[in-house]
Amino acid sequence: MTDLLAAQIYKCSHLEGEFRLRSGAVSGEYFDKYRFESDPQLLRQIAMRLLDLLPPDVDALAGLELGGIPIATAVSQLSGLPTLFVRKEPKSYGTCQLAEGGEVSGRRLVVIEDVVTSAGQVIDSSRRLRELGAVVEVAVCVIDREAGGQSNLASEAIELRALLTMSELHASGGR
Repeated sequence: MTDLLAAQIYKCSHLEGEFRLRSGAVSGEYFDKYRFESDPQLLRQIAMRLLDLLPPDVDALAGLELGGIPIATAVSQLSGLPTLFVRKEPKSYGTCQLAEGGEVSGRRLVVIEDVVTSAGQVIDSSRRLRELGAVVEVAVCVIDREAGGQSNLASEAIELRALLTMSELHASGGR
């Protein structure tokens, strides 16, 4: 089942060329997450598989802007867990909140991200959520690029749970 899903994601979203990643690294390949996030059948399959990665004691999902939000919303629909939409920066108008959709303080949140490279955005957002009183111990992603994200998160006492690694995507080869 994982091999088939990996092959579908690979076929749908794998691009070759020169791409600058959030981490600043340059890669000869890129997984365009918006291609699998915008495919309703594929997104549903991904969300169903991510359910198995959620800890049992979570209060809410924290989808990171922008790519984590559709994934968190799909997982929310299947799990019944509420979703918070976490901005990179709080708005300067309206509610001026970092996380929209509900209370943060005192809640056990699972951060949801699409692709993790160095985990910089997951770390930044988790720190801010913790400052607001959230308990963040687990981050879930669709693809771990295996580029230091897991160890970087471990240094923040956050466990990374990935549906697929870059190695698994390559092994699937888009079959």
